[in-house]
Amino acid sequence: MSDEQPVLVLISCDPRVTHRAFEAMRIGIGVVSGENAVTFVLTDGAVHLLDGDTEELIDGDEIAKFRSTLKQLGIPFHVEETAVPKDPDWNTDGHPVVVVTRDQITELVGQARRSIVF
Repeated sequence: MSDEQPVLVLISCDPRVTHRAFEAMRIGIGVVSGENAVTFVLTDGAVHLLDGDTEELIDGDEIAKFRSTLKQLGIPFHVEETAVPKDPDWNTDGHPVVVVTRDQITELVGQARRSIVF
């Protein structure tokens, strides 16, 4: 991967309601495959991208596959601290997660070369 500033993919769309959350993840993986550093940030309902049971998610099977790819690449999700679900079924795959505050998200946006927001 590049030592340049990362591309930030900020996802707030709820994958239980819209396919846009998966589309954001798919685009982010495309950016990674171009040998770019990528920072994924999940806020609001987007944290459900890490739900253990993907049956309730739109594009759930695809989300599980792409999540697995990101995990294999060692790319963590930065998750807004106030959005982390209390549900024990959340992130049962043990995907790397970095819990961040709104202020830290603002810093990540400022450090990014480009931002993709969904």
